Amino acid sequence: MSVPFLPFTRPTLDEDTIQGVVEVLRSGWLATGPNVARFEQALSEYLGGRAVRVMTSATAGLEIALLAAGIGPGDEVITPAMSFTATANVIARVGARPVFVDVDLDSRNIDLAQVERAITPATRALMPVHFSGLPVDMEWLYALAQQHKLRVIEDAAHAIGSSYGGRRIGSFGDLVCFSFHPNKNMTTLEGGALVADSPAELAAIDLHRFHGLERFPDGTMQVSLPGGKSNLTDVAARVGLGQLPRLDGFNDRRRELAGRYYELLADEPLLRLPARGDAGHSWHMFAPLLDLPRLSITRGEFLTLMREQGIGVGVHYPAIHLFSYYRAMGYKDGDFPNAERIGRETVTLPLFPTMADRDVDRVCAALRTLLNEKAR
Repeated sequence: MSVPFLPFTRPTLDEDTIQGVVEVLRSGWLATGPNVARFEQALSEYLGGRAVRVMTSATAGLEIALLAAGIGPGDEVITPAMSFTATANVIARVGARPVFVDVDLDSRNIDLAQVERAITPATRALMPVHFSGLPVDMEWLYALAQQHKLRVIEDAAHAIGSSYGGRRIGSFGDLVCFSFHPNKNMTTLEGGALVADSPAELAAIDLHRFHGLERFPDGTMQVSLPGGKSNLTDVAARVGLGQLPRLDGFNDRRRELAGRYYELLADEPLLRLPARGDAGHSWHMFAPLLDLPRLSITRGEFLTLMREQGIGVGVHYPAIHLFSYYRAMGYKDGDFPNAERIGRETVTLPLFPTMADRDVDRVCAALRTLLNEKAR
């Protein structure tokens, strides 16, 4: 009997949430409505009372955060060379220049010493990424931002439920963006959230989220800026309302699974495991590096051979500065060695809350066998 295919990720949806979506569909109120308001309030309570605005994606949230902070042409935003390309794309989309710096090889988080050296008179903001849910050094980050009078826009797409020093990411800090994509630690199918404090910036976020429209009690309206359309639907919000109460449990299970990977792979010489972090790490994914120079196969061949064993493996992520759009800005091979090595060697192993321990055992057994067979 063939074993079922094990993907590298899978959302966890319970029957109550599915039934709740059915009720929303039958209600006739499908766009932004009461469930969005409830979801924003629930997220606010989860994050210690901070104001939250939900929207169609973390990408939209990052772009709107930049716009609300007044960042645009002529400005520079420092960000890591290792992330999903959306992190840099939104900077370019508002007309600013992404200034890349390298990352730590194991944490994959931005190298804050290099950040300090990259600051120029044109720098307006820092955009760190809490890679895989492992928080950056928040004390150092915010001390640096305060010293140079810079905004911080945290790309916390991986980090819903992560904590630093006992405080949840998003419960403190400047502008913070989360993702609720289906592969994240909780989902709204597609969606994201932006956390902010300033009343003026919250007003700007609302305008950018929905056409720049202001509506008045007498039925008239005004457009004060050319906003886009990034409002979340009530259907998506209802999924989020079912997910949020289970998030801490999801993350606890992710930590257990990551711990089992460490236990079974700690002595594998052909793998470099990611930084373990502490209990605040929410483990969005588990992505070791392959020692490709000591293997007789390419990473692509590795992915194919694992798939033939019924195991899905992802790649997260190629180094951003080596994409053609960013090469055209003058970035080149060799600029950020750690990001480039990670981009070449990273593989993302299955990790999601409904995995059983035996699934991790299966992945590790297949991985060890393959590496042993293909070692030079």
